[in-house]
Amino acid sequence: MPTQRQLFLDHLGQTSDFPLLIEIERADGVYLYGPNGERYLDLISGIGVSSLGHRHPAVIEAIHAQVDKHLHVMVYGEFVQSPQVQLGAALADSLPDPLEAAFLVNSGGEAIEGALKMAKRYTGRTELISCVEAYHGSTHGALSVGGNESLKQAYRPLLPDTRRMVYGSFRDLELITQRTAAVLVETIQGEAGVRISCSTWFQALRERCTQVGALLILDEIQCGMGRTGTLWAFEQMGIVPDAVVSAKALGGGMPIGAFVASREVMGVFKTNPILGNISTFGGHPVSAAAAYAALQALRNSDLLTQVPAKAARFRDQLKHPLIRGIRNAGLMMAVEFDHFEVVKPIIDRAIELGVITDWFLFCDNSLRIAPPLIITNEQIDHACQVILQACEEH
Repeated sequence: MPTQRQLFLDHLGQTSDFPLLIEIERADGVYLYGPNGERYLDLISGIGVSSLGHRHPAVIEAIHAQVDKHLHVMVYGEFVQSPQVQLGAALADSLPDPLEAAFLVNSGGEAIEGALKMAKRYTGRTELISCVEAYHGSTHGALSVGGNESLKQAYRPLLPDTRRMVYGSFRDLELITQRTAAVLVETIQGEAGVRISCSTWFQALRERCTQVGALLILDEIQCGMGRTGTLWAFEQMGIVPDAVVSAKALGGGMPIGAFVASREVMGVFKTNPILGNISTFGGHPVSAAAAYAALQALRNSDLLTQVPAKAARFRDQLKHPLIRGIRNAGLMMAVEFDHFEVVKPIIDRAIELGVITDWFLFCDNSLRIAPPLIITNEQIDHACQVILQACEEH
């Protein structure tokens, strides 16, 4: 009889020739468990998803309660469903004015697609500007505004009229003109290896977009939901975007995405054409209930205030001759080495020792650390010891 691993290789679409092939039977808190008693500390939160840990009690309770009521009943935007309404209101409450209307979808990539359509429809313009080394998703539109050619080249032609600027470059703000429908920027660049610009640049970016009438869309799919120590990373930049995009940790482990804007801007989808953006499973009631519970649990906890100290604990301990530096925005961290050939064996050995980490799409000489925000000091110490041991054994 074929093993689970063989069935995985035979019958599921693959994304690389070297998947991790770790078999997972269950997960709880910061740990994943294999079928033979293996235990792994998840230092990457399922790539930014499980910020509250796996199977957070409030999220599980909300899922159970909603399953007992109903699952899918109608495509998004037609019926009044309590989980969607609660989540939309909670998102608006968590954001500054005029960000008051949320469009619920299934994923970050779908949320990016919707936000770009919204910007083009609202402004009547076609040009989209994003950043070099940006990552916004893998669908055609999201890929079109991605900033790494190696990921895009095989799928051209992509969307026309897209341009790239350098993240953090004041000079490149001149690229934003009255032709520009939207500027899409990750508040913290994720797959580029945790790149952070200053609040002064973001304020200049905001001013330039306002000056020329372009919408400023901030992608907080990876850096939002408390990852950097504030609920939204842009809170630290002293600006308000025209739209913000969320996913990953938003669902507490369930699949959901959202883009949020003013009612005026969001209103473009209602006419000319009617049903200008539609999603069958967008805001699925179970996912929406989980997301509402996750958002409330995060806001009602002291996890955000703990982020700086936990990040400092990682930084203080991760010192080794092989480590060239650490970049971080809260618990979104990149540990830099000389090159991939150094990083990969360290990641592999750490996994063997029970700590899961990985690298970044566009920065493969850096090791990713983005643990569940619930991680304890003792678990941080253990994770650091394992990484250092893996470095020592390199």
